[in-house]
Amino acid sequence: MSASPVIIATGGANLASLQFALQRLGYDAPVTEDRETITTASHILLPGVGAAQDTMKRLDEARLSSLIPKLKQPVLGICLGMQLLFSGSDEDSARCLGIIDGQAHRFARDPGLPVPQMGWNQLRLEADSALLDGVEDGGYAYFIHSYAVPPGSYTCATADYGGPFSAVVETSNFFGTQFHPERSSVLGARILDNFLRL
Repeated sequence: MSASPVIIATGGANLASLQFALQRLGYDAPVTEDRETITTASHILLPGVGAAQDTMKRLDEARLSSLIPKLKQPVLGICLGMQLLFSGSDEDSARCLGIIDGQAHRFARDPGLPVPQMGWNQLRLEADSALLDGVEDGGYAYFIHSYAVPPGSYTCATADYGGPFSAVVETSNFFGTQFHPERSSVLGARILDNFLRL
């Protein structure tokens, strides 16, 4: 198995910032849609910005939507990438990868809480996870999203925006952060480093 992590090319604008964040930790992670490169990588990062249905279409066209659920190495979904690990999203009734049973829902309308949520929010630790090693309860992470997954058995940390939602999830070798670790300062760097040490 290659010692190199890879970033799946989902078309999001955050790919370069994620690459730079990994480089600061000493890792070079190519952005790729190549099935062989992904299959033989040490760690897989699945970022995402934009619409669930559009990103799933891109994964389908690259024949990755059938591959990703079968991966055995650690996989980290980021923002929309985390939501794609679930069964589906209310956004355009999108079908997602179905690795985790659950559905992403749009935030409820609230005059005091603009959608998308954009900015820093606190994490509440809910369960042990190697991803959260050294992360303090109440630490701040950077979010930008309109849809969120409710807490469930997969939830390791929550945040609150008109109600609690899943901020960190884990099941088997699949992990997810609803926030952007590459934009979350020291806390985010710690989470990325923890993931790459799995």
